[in-house]
Amino acid sequence: MPAFCAGLLVLSTHIPLGQRVLERGIIFIDLAVAQVAGFGVILAANFDLPMHGLTTQFAATGAAILAALMLNSLEHRYAEIQEALIGVLFVLAATASVIALAGNPHGGEHLRDLLVGQILFVTFEQLLPVALLYALVLGLWFGYARERGTVWFYVLFAIVVTASVQLVGIYLVFASLIIPALATRLLKGKKKLVAAFAIGLLGYGFGLALSALVDLPSGAVIVWALMGFGLTSVLLNSRSA
Repeated sequence: MPAFCAGLLVLSTHIPLGQRVLERGIIFIDLAVAQVAGFGVILAANFDLPMHGLTTQFAATGAAILAALMLNSLEHRYAEIQEALIGVLFVLAATASVIALAGNPHGGEHLRDLLVGQILFVTFEQLLPVALLYALVLGLWFGYARERGTVWFYVLFAIVVTASVQLVGIYLVFASLIIPALATRLLKGKKKLVAAFAIGLLGYGFGLALSALVDLPSGAVIVWALMGFGLTSVLLNSRSA
């Protein structure tokens, strides 16, 4: 149940933000910012800071916000190569993480946890501060920031992704942002939002159940479940159209 609730929390912010990412055509920004946030966590761990302590959260969030502000600045100056620059940032952050973990005997395990996540080990105590953070972000997004400049989008996006990476891992962050948005891109209004949430809920619920049944990594199975329900939604909508 804590794992499923973690999925619900992630979807609550990632679906509206993911739709905006798709609209703006900056698909891989989430991977890049998530990887930078993960690098911040790794650096904090190298200094023996507690994984879920405030100092680690500040390090990860600060790194992600700096990366997001840099991308916002680059978007205004080099819009035509924005996606390429996002890809370069992702590669640099990913390889920096590998280098930072090179001397750590558990480096491979830490890197895998950041990528695939440890959603089954999430506790309700971890979810409470994340829920409060997401509620604040959603209030700012729908009440103020959605119609404002791009800098608001980048900052809120960085904050959300930093929290989500530590809950579910980089792969699930990307899948939660992009797959529901991609599957419902041709829908309009409330139907688009409802369909995206339905894909997300079914993906997390079925993925968790299937991973428990066949004893496979939950994060990876959920990604495939999200893709399966996303494709099903596309096929159903195309038939009805």
